[in-house]
Amino acid sequence: MNRQPIAVALRALRHTLLGRDAPPSRRLLARWPRLDRYATPVGLLATLGLFLITLTVESEWGLSTPIALLFAAMTVAPLLALPRRPLLAWRLTVLALLICTFNAPADQAWPWTPPLALGSIAVLAVVVARVDRPVLLWVVAISTVPVLTLVDPDNRVPVLLLLGALAIVGDLLRRNRLSRHALAAQTEQSEREQERRAVLEERTRIAREMHDVVAHHMSLIAVQAETAPYRLTDVPAPAAAEFVAIAASARDALTDMRRLLGVLRSESSGPQTAPQPDLADLDAMVDAARRAGLPVTLDAGPVDDGQVPAPVGLAAYRIVQEGLANAARHAVGAAVRVTVRAGHSGLEVRVENSPADARPTADGGPGHGLTGMRERATSLGGTFTAGPLPDGGYAVAAELPYDAEGGDR
Repeated sequence: MNRQPIAVALRALRHTLLGRDAPPSRRLLARWPRLDRYATPVGLLATLGLFLITLTVESEWGLSTPIALLFAAMTVAPLLALPRRPLLAWRLTVLALLICTFNAPADQAWPWTPPLALGSIAVLAVVVARVDRPVLLWVVAISTVPVLTLVDPDNRVPVLLLLGALAIVGDLLRRNRLSRHALAAQTEQSEREQERRAVLEERTRIAREMHDVVAHHMSLIAVQAETAPYRLTDVPAPAAAEFVAIAASARDALTDMRRLLGVLRSESSGPQTAPQPDLADLDAMVDAARRAGLPVTLDAGPVDDGQVPAPVGLAAYRIVQEGLANAARHAVGAAVRVTVRAGHSGLEVRVENSPADARPTADGGPGHGLTGMRERATSLGGTFTAGPLPDGGYAVAAELPYDAEGGDR
């Protein structure tokens, strides 16, 4: 004997009588906010009207005032609980149908007052549309108990047919609502998947273009710089050192680019395991710039270990790096001074160059160096300024706070 249906039925019965209520649904007038604001006061007024009508009818039945007040309260209590607790409202309704009939006049065709009868139908209509099918079957079965025991035999069949119709319609409405929610969720998931695929395809395209164009040219620069001292005769020692510096810079750029290409091509890249540069790497970067022929002076004060957060140190390194690149590109022959000062609340970074000795050569148009530096500073909650100096030079300056909130942003 298969006991699984019996266990399911018993769990549904326990849930029907004592289980948690159905989750509240969206308000009926949520689409019309102007009308929705009046829903609660209008509902309370309607409930008060039903209470007074019930009290009047029961007074005409000859009930005492305390009993009439009790029965009227039991009539309207399910309606007050219905919007948020439909299953509780149904339980109160069944209790009211069983209790509020003991003193009904014998000549009445129905054992309940009109407000109680109509309210019980409304409560049942809401409940059957909100609970799952096993609980719905128990709700309908228990709702037939007052009908079979208290309703006149001539009126039982129409009431039972009404209960069955409410159960069928409620189940269809619930299944339709669940289907619409499932379809909406599936549509949203499909849209997110399409967006993710479009982003991945665009990242792959960018990675392919960078690999085919930029990486190719950087490789050529590195190879030419390394072989130039062997292909040329009587190369001075300073020029040979510059070739070595150019080759090293090209190799470093290729390494960074390969890491970036790996991130772009990966759908979900994990945390970067390669060490990121920080303030401790400024000396090496400045030395490489000097070997490449750029006269650079570094003025960096002492920095306590752990004083500067890693995001701030990385941002400072990248700002100095971009500042040196801009000076070498746009201010040929100019002296460059890099100043890094660590204060109590933030890090001050400044890169300035003297007037250029020669006009820069065309480099393919304006870039995004200043934009990138400004974005790095503002993402940490800092400030960034850039502009010409009175003597004809140029300077960029950034203030990067240490606070964790800026780092998180």
